[in-house]
Amino acid sequence: MNLKKVLGVYTIAVFVILAALDNMIIGAFPPLFSSISKDLHVKVSLLGFASGANILFTVISSVYWGYVSGKYNRKKLIIIGTVIWSVAVFITSRCTTFEQLLIMQIITGIGLGCISSVGFSILTDYIPKKYRGMLLSLWGMSQGFGGILGSLLASLIAPTKSWRMPFEIISIAGFVLIILYIFIREPSYGQSEPELKNLIDSGMEYNYNIELTHLKSIISNRSNVYLFFQAFFANITIGTLIWLPTLYNSKIRLLGYNEATAIIVSGYLYAIFQLGGTLSPFFGYIGDLFNRKYNISRAKITSYFIFLMLPLYSIMFLIPMNNLDLVKSNNSINLFLGLIKQIIFNPWILGIFIFAVLSSAAQSANTPNWLALITDVNLPEHRGSAFSIANLANGIGRTIGTSGIGILITYLATKMVEPNNYIFSLIIFQLFLIPSGILYWKMAKFNMSDINSVRSALKERGNLEK
Repeated sequence: MNLKKVLGVYTIAVFVILAALDNMIIGAFPPLFSSISKDLHVKVSLLGFASGANILFTVISSVYWGYVSGKYNRKKLIIIGTVIWSVAVFITSRCTTFEQLLIMQIITGIGLGCISSVGFSILTDYIPKKYRGMLLSLWGMSQGFGGILGSLLASLIAPTKSWRMPFEIISIAGFVLIILYIFIREPSYGQSEPELKNLIDSGMEYNYNIELTHLKSIISNRSNVYLFFQAFFANITIGTLIWLPTLYNSKIRLLGYNEATAIIVSGYLYAIFQLGGTLSPFFGYIGDLFNRKYNISRAKITSYFIFLMLPLYSIMFLIPMNNLDLVKSNNSINLFLGLIKQIIFNPWILGIFIFAVLSSAAQSANTPNWLALITDVNLPEHRGSAFSIANLANGIGRTIGTSGIGILITYLATKMVEPNNYIFSLIIFQLFLIPSGILYWKMAKFNMSDINSVRSALKERGNLEK
């Protein structure tokens, strides 16, 4: 393997690690809600609002970062973005008021917006077109694992140390990544496109950059419009899922376990129950396969799994944790081993586990195929902006879900006992998956014509440049 290929593999690896680390920040926050609320003397629902603000500013800022990724050196932009979020996360660990925490979450979001849009732009220029869904799924899957690791980190450290330490650890890891960036290799625009292979191999460059006037055509692209709205509705539902550790925590405390035990076990449950997400590369491969060999699009395949999420998640929320038998200890290893035993021998916990894994598996089909579609229907210089605009719809939906469910949970708490308010709030927000699945189905008839339009443009430009 020559140096160019080694640097390419290294660059992809760094961005996969970076995606995981970014989402550790998001994943670490919800398990700490109860600890932070007690320390800062604020309602838990306000922390849901702060988490929503982080997501909102991530996607708003990503529109700007996505646009400049089509004009300037992307390696430098990534370093700037990482410095911003690393510093803000460290200051978060020093906050003493909710107002300070909120401001730092917003600044963290501004830095993270760079990582999502610029990172996506770089990766799509590295990944071979025929494996786009499968390999992009690794990037998407690393984000999911990052969220799980963040949740575990918070759940294991906070009960014995402080809610501040997980933020300190993630911040330090961010500064380490900045050193790794020095050795990454920025790819040429369009490097992975077969229509531009001869152009790139001859040592020439694809000299097309985004302009402000191009934004209109990106927004009006038929497939993009459907992808934007699909992301909006899907992420209203997905945004509520960060409340799962809080639901588990509530169910465990209802059984008589103390707060420290509930935090640790709910973190474990959240991580274990996301195992279905490991199937994301498989679903990405299925999307690649059907897109190449069969007369059915990625969008139709993905719509089936979106519809499946609704009943699977709803059943999982409703199953009680009857007969949960854990050791009376806050030792994380003993609790983990006890929890595994419960999953094997307690039919109630096993039932929750089965439906949680099936739910997360169905959800995992969305990310790789959505990422592949947004790549396929946009020109290389437009992908950062198209992704960031779609991510804005994604983030607005997720913010509505994350913040809105906090309001509904608080309202339902006046009508029913805990954890029923959590359960029914989560089920109600599952209904947004219905328009999401319908939009996937309807966009299928536009995908091939929009993909062919991009291919024709690249072929023409490659020949002209050559």
